[in-house]
Amino acid sequence: MPGISPHEHDHIMELVARRQPGHGLPTEFYVDELVYQAELERIWRRGWLFAGHTCQVPQPGDYFTLDVGSDPLIVIRDDEGSIRALHNVCRHRGAELCTAASGRIGRFICPYHQWAYARDGSLQSCRGMQADLDTSDLGLHGVHVQVLEGLVFISLAEEPPAFDLAAALIGPAARPQGFEQARVAKIVDYDVAANWKIVWENNRECYHCNVNHPQYIQANFDHYNADDTTPQTQAAIDAASARSQEKWAASGLAVTHTRTGMTSFPACGPDGWFSANRTPLVDGYLSETMDGCQVAPLMGDYSDPDVGTLRMRTMPNFWNHSSCDHGVSTRLLPAGIGRTRVQVTWLVAGDAEEDRDYRLDEIMPFWQLTSEQDWTICESVQRGVGSSRYTPGPFSTYKEYNVDALVNWYLEQVGSQP
Repeated sequence: MPGISPHEHDHIMELVARRQPGHGLPTEFYVDELVYQAELERIWRRGWLFAGHTCQVPQPGDYFTLDVGSDPLIVIRDDEGSIRALHNVCRHRGAELCTAASGRIGRFICPYHQWAYARDGSLQSCRGMQADLDTSDLGLHGVHVQVLEGLVFISLAEEPPAFDLAAALIGPAARPQGFEQARVAKIVDYDVAANWKIVWENNRECYHCNVNHPQYIQANFDHYNADDTTPQTQAAIDAASARSQEKWAASGLAVTHTRTGMTSFPACGPDGWFSANRTPLVDGYLSETMDGCQVAPLMGDYSDPDVGTLRMRTMPNFWNHSSCDHGVSTRLLPAGIGRTRVQVTWLVAGDAEEDRDYRLDEIMPFWQLTSEQDWTICESVQRGVGSSRYTPGPFSTYKEYNVDALVNWYLEQVGSQP
């Protein structure tokens, strides 16, 4: 594996072996630069990554940029209307072509020596170079792309893993939401001073929700678990599931998570990196907003606001919660052993207009608060796991089963052979 010697691989495997089952990861997994480099090679550059939404690049020439570790990338809609992903690196001397987060271009022109590339990445001109230079193999390096119901996934692998099983699950779940016809209402970027795994570990449990997310627990049932679900609460969950199941069936929707707690995710193995489900909201809530009210036009195929929440997750960098009237996507990107870039995107129906059909101060607060509350927690954890006295504690089998599953998935990936 590039960058990781056999001796370094042995070091990684020694750390993997040190993890006590049912407990958190040792300190080194959050502070060791060698571990981080192994993660980039064995997780981030091998599998499928969520890059963004097709509605972020509605016209030919529209693009956005992202960095996966040390790899700067461009996602662009080409002249044929297809979504492409390219390495944001000039083939001459390696300068970045696009430095803005997003924009529109006619062609890529390197700011260093003005080599020019078409929107598909092919080299168009390289003035000042010798006349007999063979330019046929000097186009921008491409990245594998899969577009699924308006979601853009990329893979840096030379031969990416199969995508068909993920498409078979996520595609039908996402289709009614209408992401392909959506528009971006708002994008907020965060620089979180925490390792990307800490951000995921926090996301995979609601043990912390009762104290830290007062708005979230008003709308959802998944903060309840077997240890604290009263008969009254279970009756409310059963009633909401039965009501939703009967009502949604006419629209082709289905309740796919009916028990207490969070749906199980991830699972180990090559097909354990994706998940999607639809779950009812608490009675009186039609949307994940502060008061539960619908605050924007219905998205996609929905004809009734009572559709619960669509939830999608793909390892290692994406989760989405979507209500009848808006969707919220969260994208993680590694930016160092103790730093994660997070982008949160709010989506609404494509024909909705701000201040006429929706207001940002109504669609944003629920998930903006939840997200920022989480980032504060994650940064605190990052500081704590770096302590000389940190010792991984046991997971709650009631409330942290998904964190244990996440750790097991991660160890399987990072401990895999080059």
